[in-house]
Amino acid sequence: MKTIFITGASSGLGKATAKLFQEKGWTVIATMRNPKKETELRELKNVHLYPLDVTNSQQITDTISQILIQFEVDVVFNNAGYGLVGGFEAYSQEDIQHQIETNLLGVLKVAQPFITYFRENKKKGILLTTTSAAGIAANPLASVYSATKFALEGWSEAVNYEVNPFGIQLKTIAPGGMATDYAGRSLNYVQKDAYTSLWNKMIAGFEDGSTEVHFSSAEDVANVVYEAATDNSPKLRYIVGPDAEKLANDRQNLGQQKQFEQISKLYY
Repeated sequence: MKTIFITGASSGLGKATAKLFQEKGWTVIATMRNPKKETELRELKNVHLYPLDVTNSQQITDTISQILIQFEVDVVFNNAGYGLVGGFEAYSQEDIQHQIETNLLGVLKVAQPFITYFRENKKKGILLTTTSAAGIAANPLASVYSATKFALEGWSEAVNYEVNPFGIQLKTIAPGGMATDYAGRSLNYVQKDAYTSLWNKMIAGFEDGSTEVHFSSAEDVANVVYEAATDNSPKLRYIVGPDAEKLANDRQNLGQQKQFEQISKLYY
């Protein structure tokens, strides 16, 4: 029986992935900030809950050390994160720091000990990371969020050069819109009047389809996570959803400047 380690498993994609892998016969280590509040996953066979706040370096070290004493991990799914949105000038330094600590540094801190574990134990481990279509083409009003996702794509590609010779792979999962609680507790909107018009246009575009955002279900994205974990492919990035696929195709076919001009017309 194989084992997957998941961060951010209390809701959305993390929870859907935990349930899918459990159904497929895997042992699931589901980590989250407050496992005592989780009731559904707790009832599933071979699902083990652990506390993990990816901004807490000591807890990362302690939790992973404890897990690796008890389990042989095959796949790591770095999924914890949230969206910081609003005009960049409205962000406080604390807003910026927390976004980077959660979405970027948290991933790196979790991945590092597992890479050492895989290499020292000669395991062909896989590390999966949730990025975003916003890591392919930046989103309006999501500058620092987009920066973290671009950074994760670059980090994952670079580390592959280092660890592929040991049989270790890093892959990214880049969804477009997802029908999860992203607009709820996983979203931090910083409001500033100067950008309210742009925000309202974005929301209206989501509702009328003019921005061509497709909200995939968490379950659909989880199926791609499972594919990435099991397909024995050297593929680096798994793009999920027609909106993400269009962004990637336009970036390749139109180039950055033309794509920027195309997206700008939707909002100005």
